[in-house]
Amino acid sequence: MTALDLSSPVAVVGTGTMGQGIAQVALVAGHPVRLYDAVDGRAREAADAIGARLDRLVEKDRLTGAERDAARARLTSAGSLDALADCALVVEAVVERLDVKQELFRALEDVVGDDCLLATNTSSLSVTAVGGALRVPGRFVGLHFFNPAPLLPLVEVVSGFATDPASATRAYETARAWGKTPVTCADTPGFVVNRVARPFYAEALAVHELRAADPATIDAVLRESGGFRMGAFELTDLIGQDVNESVTHSVWQAFFQDVRFTPSLAQRRLVESGRLGRKSGQGWYDYREGAGRPGPHTAPPAEAPAYVVVEGDLGPAAELVGMIREAGVEVRPEDGYGAGRIVLPDGGTLCLTDGGLPGSEDLVHFDLALDYRAATRIALSASAGVRPGLLSGATGLFQALGKEVSVVGDVPGMIVARTVARIIDLAFDAVATGAATPEDVDTAMRLGVNYPLGPFEWNRRLGDTWARDLLSHIHEWEPSGRCAPSLALHRHAAAADAREGTPS
Repeated sequence: MTALDLSSPVAVVGTGTMGQGIAQVALVAGHPVRLYDAVDGRAREAADAIGARLDRLVEKDRLTGAERDAARARLTSAGSLDALADCALVVEAVVERLDVKQELFRALEDVVGDDCLLATNTSSLSVTAVGGALRVPGRFVGLHFFNPAPLLPLVEVVSGFATDPASATRAYETARAWGKTPVTCADTPGFVVNRVARPFYAEALAVHELRAADPATIDAVLRESGGFRMGAFELTDLIGQDVNESVTHSVWQAFFQDVRFTPSLAQRRLVESGRLGRKSGQGWYDYREGAGRPGPHTAPPAEAPAYVVVEGDLGPAAELVGMIREAGVEVRPEDGYGAGRIVLPDGGTLCLTDGGLPGSEDLVHFDLALDYRAATRIALSASAGVRPGLLSGATGLFQALGKEVSVVGDVPGMIVARTVARIIDLAFDAVATGAATPEDVDTAMRLGVNYPLGPFEWNRRLGDTWARDLLSHIHEWEPSGRCAPSLALHRHAAAADAREGTPS
């Protein structure tokens, strides 16, 4: 099954931001495009808006004048659904309400031919449920574009329970012909991106609710240590707190209130207060004119130790050993067993977080980094009773490596580590339940939400047992089940243990 021929008309129903974006993508690819909106006049307004964007593409040398003129000639607004009768593909981008979408597709089915591909751009509803009442449900598929559709490459091609494989293949090939990067996924709650991405928001909110760090510090650590493009709080402000919470709530409900997807009370209160983010002027941050942006907590300068003793293998943080030497701090290696550690001259110990609490007065945890050499900030955590001077020595060591240091509360797994571990866990769970392949999950998370690595890429870098072990330790301290490793992750890690001859 191949992509739709470029001579085949494509219709977009719903002319909001997403509808206009999808229409522009199909139009620039070469299709005749028809716009329809139930509100009189909106389709014509949308056509004018798309034309203006085509003008800007010409100004940026991304389109020639002749290509723009040809595209404009192919774009028409439809006064009724009947005008879509000969379309080969109709994409719906109307309000996220099941009843509205079902009514629309039932009406469309009375108009278009049986060979017309029908697609929904829903991001949170069940594709199976939307298409469930259709006479020919096999030609119904999800085509989930990401906003802004002309710029973001990812398209999730979602097969409902009744979707014919040939229809899914045609939709996939058509999206690829339009210059997009499609991934195939089953009709599970949240599909791939909105399912696997939940911990990015949830863990930041959990750390905040535990009063371990403020939003600005959490965001800075996620960006500057974790390598994420944006922090969770600034990203939800951009998305809209109401929109983000609605997706979280939808996924949670669709998974029968699975504790792993539990919404945040702090975010609920923010939405109730009307602080929806950038669009309302206030969210986690204040965007009103003249408002200042709070900075992250950054520790004051501290003296670096003259030497450190490195015992055992630091695992994902092994690169620190060479960096410490390069900073002019003497490294005295010693044999050790179990997780590696850095011992300061006063006997205090630095360890990469393992998901537990520092506990001891002689122990400081540091957080995971995507790349310790490239990271510009490191988070440290210690118990309230940490020995005086130890935290200062640990801070001085990382400052000697050129890092800003943020000291956060003693929350299990800290910030980056617990976030990455939970993303890995949900990715394994998604694959085990048939939602997508590992390759498609990695592609979806890198392109859909700009993660620096896909979950399976993270797993290969950190080791096959790292996420399970860290989440198991967090679960010991937070036994709600929210952070408990999934069966899929347990199986994967147990297989790795067996290969290594390690008891699981």
